[in-house]
Amino acid sequence: MKFLTRGLYALILTTFFQTQLVAEYLYKDEVVNRQAFTDQVERLGRELHDKTGIALRLVMIKELPTDIDMVAYEKSLLSEFSEPTILLTFAELNSEVDIQVNDTSLYKYFDRKQVLSPVASAVQAFIMALVYADGWDHFNELRTNYGGTILPLLAGKAKKEQIVGKYAGSMFNGYIDIAHQVSVSKGVVLESDPGDANQTALFFVKLFFYGFVLYGTIMYIRRTIYRRRYKNEQK
Repeated sequence: MKFLTRGLYALILTTFFQTQLVAEYLYKDEVVNRQAFTDQVERLGRELHDKTGIALRLVMIKELPTDIDMVAYEKSLLSEFSEPTILLTFAELNSEVDIQVNDTSLYKYFDRKQVLSPVASAVQAFIMALVYADGWDHFNELRTNYGGTILPLLAGKAKKEQIVGKYAGSMFNGYIDIAHQVSVSKGVVLESDPGDANQTALFFVKLFFYGFVLYGTIMYIRRTIYRRRYKNEQK
């Protein structure tokens, strides 16, 4: 009987510590809830922390608490950590993604603006700058804002049954990007880091975008020609 009691205690303790371990770098997950995803985040996060002393934590929630914005929510979470922490946060129903740190010196190890850019490539950024810029300074700002590894994937269309997979892929892509940049800045190599493998996914985003731009350009030319012909016929 004592043996069974000790065994039960051991099982409870083991389960408790495993749960704590799972929640260490995938700090909150109300969206994906898939073991394979959790394992990947934990493996990379643990290795990054062991080799650099920096904790990169991913938070995926359904919705932000009432009457609180994303930054305030992140700061409330960051107050729980004393060690250097980078927080990558996604709120599904709010359609928001953000990155905050509990020590501003951590920003020197990765490019926050690049990771969160809605634009994947330099060519895409240049085209958007031509279309949307309202001045030279704004043009240069848009032209140099590219390389995003989360939003270009997150913005892609997906069937209902693929939505969770899209969320997981997009956020893990950004998680990898930050981890890779931090490890390079710190001069360490992460065995769990796939390096530039995430660029494959972005390639298809770029391909889709260029196809869309080309299609839009052709349609614009066709409409322009049609309008000119119509005006000539009216004369």
